[in-house]
Amino acid sequence: MAGGGSPMVDGGLGVEEEDGDLVNERSAVVVVATYKRPDHVRTCLEHIRQQTRKPQRIVVVDASPDILTEAVVAEFPEVDYRRNDLGIGTLAASRAIGVQGATEDVIAFIDDDAYAEPQWLAEILRAFDAPGVGAVGGRADNNRPEEEREGWDRIGRFLPNGTLTGNFGADPGRIVETDHMLGANMSVSSNALRAIGGIHDYYPGTCLREDSDLALRVKLAGYRVVFAPRAVVLHVAGEYAKGKRFDLRYRFYAARNHVLLLTTVLGWRDPHLLRHIARVLRMAIREVWEGVTGTVAKPTVRAKVRRLGGGMARAGADLVGTCVGLGASLKPNDRAYSASSEWKAS
Repeated sequence: MAGGGSPMVDGGLGVEEEDGDLVNERSAVVVVATYKRPDHVRTCLEHIRQQTRKPQRIVVVDASPDILTEAVVAEFPEVDYRRNDLGIGTLAASRAIGVQGATEDVIAFIDDDAYAEPQWLAEILRAFDAPGVGAVGGRADNNRPEEEREGWDRIGRFLPNGTLTGNFGADPGRIVETDHMLGANMSVSSNALRAIGGIHDYYPGTCLREDSDLALRVKLAGYRVVFAPRAVVLHVAGEYAKGKRFDLRYRFYAARNHVLLLTTVLGWRDPHLLRHIARVLRMAIREVWEGVTGTVAKPTVRAKVRRLGGGMARAGADLVGTCVGLGASLKPNDRAYSASSEWKAS
């Protein structure tokens, strides 16, 4: 719409950062949502234990069909273990269960495959000192070469054509304004979360866009969303719950859930939606055209057919996902509401 160097001024956000802990009175709860990654959960909790700024509470919400994660959490008596019986593909519903009963000032969400550096929570709380900040996203270190500079001036942007930039591994060297956050490392003030009516879960499958939904609604409610590069997690990207990352299934849900995001957060009449659909059509045509005209290393008939088939498959995933998303937008199903209601009743 992780940092280095000291002292550092945020460049207009009103937060002056210096070495050492910032004394503030904000309370915090850390919520970890997980599905079938008990070993990752153990490492994640070990890192949370090592924080220089301790949270008031830690909550793990487990959607797994087994008891392996529950056994791991039992090793950490200070952690509140909760169940999400909706199971796979309900990440936002797990987050909604995790915030039930929260009285803390800040709710910090971290993925089970994200390992927080010792200053992580302190830097999150520091970023909330700026006036009007309702949500803070942190940096995800993916251990890729040069990622600190990759898109450092385009972090978490919502573009006029309806697309979103990522670049959450970048380090701009200061706290910066942004439009959305990465769910692996994001936090929201309790006041902002109440103002937007809580967490929504319209995003099945890979759960893509559930984090963007939260951030965009916080911003639309008049709060500021910022990126704090010193609030770092090592994102090891655990095995996907079902299928491979960035396969056709991933692509289908990316298209489907992005349309849900635009319609449910901004509405059907918002120009971003039409621009996005037009872009999807152009990209699909280009995928097929490149499959027809593109060159291959070995220009055999089989290689050309495979290239064309790949282009058509990608175009199909985008188009079908978009159409399914438009259909689902007519009557969106908020699973976070039902999950929270069932958990409170249990």
